[in-house]
Amino acid sequence: MSAPMSAVAAAAYLHHMELQSANPARLAEFYDRVMQMKAEKLKAEKLEGDRFICRGADRTMLIGKGRDKALGFAAFACRDAEALEGVRLYVERAGGKIEKSPSPLFDDRAFAVRDPEGNAIVFGLAKTPAGAASRDIRGPLQHITFGSTDLVPMEKFYVSVLGMALSDRVKDDKGRMTTCFVRSTHEHHTVGMFLKPEAGLDHHSYEAGEWTTIRDWGDHLGALHEPIVWGPGRHGPGNNLFIFIKDPDGNMIEISAEIEYVRDRPVMEWKHEPYTLNSWGPAIMRI
Repeated sequence: MSAPMSAVAAAAYLHHMELQSANPARLAEFYDRVMQMKAEKLKAEKLEGDRFICRGADRTMLIGKGRDKALGFAAFACRDAEALEGVRLYVERAGGKIEKSPSPLFDDRAFAVRDPEGNAIVFGLAKTPAGAASRDIRGPLQHITFGSTDLVPMEKFYVSVLGMALSDRVKDDKGRMTTCFVRSTHEHHTVGMFLKPEAGLDHHSYEAGEWTTIRDWGDHLGALHEPIVWGPGRHGPGNNLFIFIKDPDGNMIEISAEIEYVRDRPVMEWKHEPYTLNSWGPAIMRI
């Protein structure tokens, strides 16, 4: 019989996610062409309407019909069945409400739970690898970030209910938390949260691994005349290098490299200022 197991102990990693769009075909074409994720229309008994699956090297995106810039769900894969059952028990004992998984890419043992802002977080076992093997530019799907109108219950949920580990916080000069980062792997964050006037998806990120791979992404984007809207830069929390682009719906996409590997260290507290978000200069401040 499985024992309760935190998301960290289960080595849960961001396997795939679903974006919603008023024009799923247009959005799927963008991820196919720009993010090197081959798009196909997805047909399955569980799905209704126009949905697409986009697969690249270690990166998978589902795109469904809905409101632009809305997240359908974020799906985390656990290492094995025992770990998945352990996370379910952990969530239940912490008071989380278990829901049916909406993901067609996990098997029937998967489940979902919603955070205080209503974001659906799914845990399951992968039927297939996170993406198709290819010669695409490296960029596994790595983290997702949310805007939140109240970070305190959000942090409590991800740490206490899901069992993720807190890496860093950002606070303003009044002591108000404006950003927090949590992880379910050794990488600095798999989920980030920003204080914003409205809740919702902030951005999602692909991990290029090395600075030279960001160069390769830059060359690829330039050849397609797809503009970089922020960066190159370096974040303070996480220490990762980055560039940002936007998809046709306005979703922010980060391509990141050299993110900090967190072992045993205290939680760090950062000052709320532009140079925390980008130690090289201009920053996109959420509040």
